[in-house]
Amino acid sequence: MQVLTSYRRSGTGVTDPGHRGERSPVVRARVFAAAVLGPIVAGYVVVAALFGLVTAMAAAGEFAIGGVLRAAGPGWLAAYQVPVEIAGRPLGVLPLLATIGALALVARSAATATRRLGYAEPGATVPLIAAVTSGHALAGLGIALFDDSAAVRVEPLSAFAVPAVLAGIAAAAGAASQSGGAAAARDYLDPLAVRGLRAGALGLAGLLAVGALVHTVALVLASGTIRQLFAANAPGFGSGAGMLLLSLGYLPNAVVGGLAFVTGPGFSIGSFSAGAFSFTGGPVPGLPVLAGVPEHAAPWWPVLMLLPAGVGALLGWSLRRADENPLARLRIVGIAGALVGFGCVLLGTLAGGRLGGGAFDPVSIPVGLVSVAAFGWIAVPGGLIAWFAGPHARPEPAPEPEEPEVEPEIEAELENLDAELEELESEVEEEAGEPAEEDPELDSEEEPEDEPDDSEEPPPTDGKPDEPS
Repeated sequence: MQVLTSYRRSGTGVTDPGHRGERSPVVRARVFAAAVLGPIVAGYVVVAALFGLVTAMAAAGEFAIGGVLRAAGPGWLAAYQVPVEIAGRPLGVLPLLATIGALALVARSAATATRRLGYAEPGATVPLIAAVTSGHALAGLGIALFDDSAAVRVEPLSAFAVPAVLAGIAAAAGAASQSGGAAAARDYLDPLAVRGLRAGALGLAGLLAVGALVHTVALVLASGTIRQLFAANAPGFGSGAGMLLLSLGYLPNAVVGGLAFVTGPGFSIGSFSAGAFSFTGGPVPGLPVLAGVPEHAAPWWPVLMLLPAGVGALLGWSLRRADENPLARLRIVGIAGALVGFGCVLLGTLAGGRLGGGAFDPVSIPVGLVSVAAFGWIAVPGGLIAWFAGPHARPEPAPEPEEPEVEPEIEAELENLDAELEELESEVEEEAGEPAEEDPELDSEEEPEDEPDDSEEPPPTDGKPDEPS
């Protein structure tokens, strides 16, 4: 009873009052299991439910629980951007919306586990992140090795590595939000670098917003084409619902393509390609999300590049008072542009890939050109605005060298030493006495020569003459 009463029960488990943040092994194991298995099981269930719903609503579909459960495994891997082969045809263009949802679920689970375990330091979350990463790696490898479906094939190495990397990054981000990882990173980074990273995140969000705006306007203008695609490729309520879900899943991919288009380089689908300064016609998949893809070039397309330039100008205007030194402001803009360029490389890589090996293969975004263009649209107008719109500190004259300040205690000791030295000197002068003054007249006269004294007797001699010296 004494042992039991020395502990107190909290909302998340049994804790020791003397060791805040520690949990009993049983509660710790439960929290780890929820963080590792929760996103895996929840993602699999969601994919299976969507597949079952679409199959059940399809007019020509045959609903079978076993088939749905088998298909949900590769679907779960596709949500983590693992390329799959369907009937021998590669599928690497995977829906980014499913990836965003899966990673958000992993991040939330890691954040919840970090809070329940009471981790207050970033280093304490390493075992949790490692457990989440290992769980996703083993789950992907298990699906790739034990899936008995002959129609769908997954490369085991990709199934092992890709989910592990993405889940590890998401888990680290979620754990850092609860353990103070962001604050610890700010302590190690230069304040200008932190400001530049924040500005880069805003700049990347602005470019994505511009791409989404262009794509939305194109879809609105192509509303008639969207109705025709639904009627021709997905007749009936069930097929239409499946087509709608598929289009929503690929909507972030289309937004990234819109970003690549407005920045200049553009994108390509098989033999079709479209950019601000180039256009090559060709077949396009009959998805409603691609209904806004142009059929011919327009001479006013380069005007759209004013949109990313406006994002860079707004970013520079927001940084015009970030620092009094204009060179420091340019450094902030440069860091922001570098982050935007890196983000475009990552998004462009995830948005493209193989598409069946036919006329639509591959879907690609020139990530190198897009990243350079995005960096230019952020750095050039942003740097100019930040340089000229902000203050320019005049160089102050070099201050004259001042005598080093002495602390009051040391100064008082020096004064005491000076006083003691003066006392010692006065005592020495008193003991020695003042020297007699000399008569200047005596100094001027010559001293008389010494005369022999007659009273003094000559020294006795021994009668011998003195020897010459």
